[in-house]
Amino acid sequence: QVRLVESGGGLVQAGGSLRLSCAVSGRAVSSSGMGWFRQAPGKERESVAAISRSGTTTDYADSVKGRFTISRDIAKNTVYLQMNSLKPEDTAVYYCAARLPTLYGLGLESNQYDYWGQGTQVTVSS
Repeated sequence: QVRLVESGGGLVQAGGSLRLSCAVSGRAVSSSGMGWFRQAPGKERESVAAISRSGTTTDYADSVKGRFTISRDIAKNTVYLQMNSLKPEDTAVYYCAARLPTLYGLGLESNQYDYWGQGTQVTVSS
């Protein structure tokens, strides 16, 4: 059974940084693309970042480009989201997701992901 567990969320002031972790079990992070999504209160879930199955390519939502970085550690089977220069509008529950292993390349569409974590809250104060 595939399981994803996020951690690293919390309360931070605007301009600060956080690093989210997603520990994966039941599937190697090198066997499928991985992604981060977020959902703010009253808003739809949106994609944040994705890393390809090969780990060589990444993609980001325009709203986080230049501030967030997705990465992975194959040995630890963990995916990370480094978030810098945080803004109050980044406040949301952040979810890690594993992309369908039959898909190659990058994808930021949530329907391409078959397993999700429980989420971790990120709150950015102004």
